[in-house]
Amino acid sequence: MVRTFISVDLSNEFHERMLDIQTKFKNFNSNLKFVNPSNVHITMKFLGDVPDEKLNEISNALDKVSFPSFDATFKGIGAFPNTKDPKVLWVGCEGAFDELYGSINKCLHFLKLKKDNHEFSVHITFARVKFIEKRQKQHLSQLLEELEYLKLGSMHIDHFSLKKSTLTPEGPYYKTLHEVNLK
Repeated sequence: MVRTFISVDLSNEFHERMLDIQTKFKNFNSNLKFVNPSNVHITMKFLGDVPDEKLNEISNALDKVSFPSFDATFKGIGAFPNTKDPKVLWVGCEGAFDELYGSINKCLHFLKLKKDNHEFSVHITFARVKFIEKRQKQHLSQLLEELEYLKLGSMHIDHFSLKKSTLTPEGPYYKTLHEVNLK
């Protein structure tokens, strides 16, 4: 079994911007688990554990996604489930991600993979909240509200990838198994 997901990868420039964002939260270092900036991406679909023999079938299905490349804008810092009780910190994304998600799902539908447990919500996770005291949570919420409209720039999205995720004590390690270019 291979733990897999489909992602839109970000440029090295955005990896540097993620590091800049994370430094804005340096006062909360002991309360947050930061995502390695080189690992930040947009998860289009988490496939979970897939048998090795299905990987070629998934790759072939993804090759049938016919979707144009598009420009995306990255702006706004937020949190799931909300800024008052943050568990996951994210950067917002605007672009044709919902439509790309629909095209990916349509091509994978016949594989009868496990159903997503949540609605698709395009974002870039940059940190997860560990334990945080009430007073610190209030300061974190205030910082999130201050950065709600922060602009990070834009990027042309011209491909997506099937990734293998290996969990290690140091954090996840991602390997690209297959890449699909957008038209």
